[in-house]
Formats: sequence, structure tokens, C-alpha cells
Amino acid sequence: MTCFSVCFKRKVASPTQRTIDIEEEVSGIQNVKLYTYKELQIATEDFSSANKIGEGGFGSVYKGKLKDGSMAAIKVLSGESRQGLREFLTEITVISDVEHENLVKLYGCCVERSQRILVYGYLENNSLAHTLLGGGRSSIQFSWKTRCKICIGVARGLAFLHEEVQPHIVHRDIKASNVLLDKDVTPKISDFGLAKLFPSNVTHISTRVAGTFGYLAPEYAIRGQLTRKADIYSFGVLLLEIVSGRCNTDKQLPVEEQYLLERAWELHERGELVGLVDTFMKGDFDVNEACRFLKIGLLCTQEMPKLRPSMSTVVKMLTGEMDVDVDDQKLSKPGLMSELMGLKNNKNKSNTISASSGNQTNSSSSENTSTSYATMTFTSIYDRSS
Repeated sequence: MTCFSVCFKRKVASPTQRTIDIEEEVSGIQNVKLYTYKELQIATEDFSSANKIGEGGFGSVYKGKLKDGSMAAIKVLSGESRQGLREFLTEITVISDVEHENLVKLYGCCVERSQRILVYGYLENNSLAHTLLGGGRSSIQFSWKTRCKICIGVARGLAFLHEEVQPHIVHRDIKASNVLLDKDVTPKISDFGLAKLFPSNVTHISTRVAGTFGYLAPEYAIRGQLTRKADIYSFGVLLLEIVSGRCNTDKQLPVEEQYLLERAWELHERGELVGLVDTFMKGDFDVNEACRFLKIGLLCTQEMPKLRPSMSTVVKMLTGEMDVDVDDQKLSKPGLMSELMGLKNNKNKSNTISASSGNQTNSSSSENTSTSYATMTFTSIYDRSS
């Protein structure tokens, strides 16, 4: 196995030079429409507070009406954020040429003068973090049928990124606030600012740890070892959240119930997994199907990455296309958050975690994130062909 380490040294460019560099990089990307600042100013009524629909660490998001009459979500990055600038370019590069029913659509961007603005298709029903988990006002009735549709849609979007796109894409920040819902409650994976491209001959990448605590796979959070299995772990946590209707961490609950994944494993061992299903549905759900979904969530979060199924297999298990019995004996203990926190606190305090934010939605106050950044300055790529 050969390790290729690439180290970067950057000169501090002047604001004018950086603007020119960014404009050149963006203009070289195909399928990206360049908007003028004036166009977007008109679309959002001069970025009126009445049109603000979200705010995060990298800027604000506004609803706007474009010249062709279509509605858009317009994300304005903060000029002070170096991290936001890197993510800005990553997002454009990663999804400019990628299209799928369960991924957000990037219309284009604005890089006029010092402005860094991304323009997406507008999604009427906000995010899962806001509507299902955050207690936000919503007319959506999260029936069992609706939850199934959302789980399967997100799984299909991830399977497309992991297995159909070339090079493959690892999202790195799958979470409830990055799953947006359109008018038909079709889920769309958003915020590709932390995404990594994965050539088919690469087994894993050792890189700066980034993502949202509570969704991070143990091997990635502790060792910075990134594979598609890190996304699958995050999806497993999200799956548990959707079925249970609660966040992965809730400090207002009794100590033994605060961490969703730990709670799910305890109930599974006692044969009481159905007790985790959201009481909001008042028993109106298929018990066997709900428990199967929860077990799939546990399969996706097993501590050993090799034991987690691929996303295409997850889709088949969720839809019933594959005659797979989620045998209890195949389930091993997941990488539990409480144990991970102990490792982080005692052994690896310097390996901090970055939290991505600033998508179309307001951040849920119940979402547990860290906003500090790791300082790793190299990326190691491991080639499976050598």
C-alpha cells in the first residue's frame, strides 16, 4: 500500500488577487451560471430581512425570485470566513455537474468583486432539523409513509454519490439540517462544502476531521480516516432520528436516554426496539417495518466500518427489493457517542472537529455541534492498486 502525501504552502494573496483567482476558477467550471450581484439584489429585495430563511456560520440564506420567475435559495457567504471560501469552491466543483432527484440543484453563483454567493433551487419545506426535530412550525404530517419516503430518498441520493458518480463523492456532513424537503416532501441532500472526491482506485483518505459531532463515525473522528463508510454511519444516525422523531443528542432527557444511538442499542438488546418509535404517530405505523428500519440504522453504525452495508444495499433493505433478513446476530455494538466522547476528552483533545452550517435552514438549537477546526495540513491518499 502506497501513501502519497501532498503538503500545501500558501502565500497570502491580496484581496484583489484573490478575487481574480476565484473568478478564474469559477469561470472555468462548466454548467455554472454566473449571476451579477445586481440580479440577486433585485431577486431578494435588497437582501431584505423578511426574505431571510436561514443563517449559519458561513453566512445567510435568502429566498429570492429570479428574472425567469423561478424561486431560489440564495446563500451569501460571510466575507470574513476563510473556511467559507474554501467550501464555496468545493461546493461548486462537486455538484455543478451532478444532478439527482434527491440532491439540491445548484443554479449558479456570484463572484462579483468580494461577493461569494451560491444560488440553489428553493425548497418550500425547510429541513428535517427544523420541521421534524427542531419543533419548528410546519404543516407536514410526519406519518410513517412520509418518514419512509424521506429515509429511502436520502439513501438513494447517497447511493448515487457513493457508487454512480465518477469520481465517487463522500459528503462528510450528512445530518438532519442538511436534508431539505420540497413541496412534495421529497428529501434533497444539501451543503457539499465539506465533500471529498474519491477516485475508484482509492481505499481511504486521511484528512482533516470535519463534520458534526453526533454523526461522526468513530474511525473518522479519532483517526481522520475517511471512507464512504463514514457517510453510512452518519446516515444510520439520521435514520434513527427520523424513526424516533428526536435528535441524536438531547441533554434535557434523563442521562441514560440522552444519546439516541446508545439508547437504540440498549433497547435492541432488551428486545424492546419498538419503544424508540416516535409516539407522535400514535401507533399508526407498521411495527415490523419500523423495527426493521431501526435495525438497519444499527447496521449502518456498527463500530467496524467493514460491517456496515453499502448504500445501494441499504436502499434495497429499506425498500424490500432485497430479501435480506436483518438477523439480530449480525448486529454488533455500534460506535457509541458516549464512548467516543471519552476517547476524545482523554486521548485526543487536539484533534478538533469543524461543523458545517449555513445551508437553507435555520440551525436547530438542539443540534450538538462544535465550531473549532482541526489543524492537519496534509492529505494522504491510499491507492488500492499498489
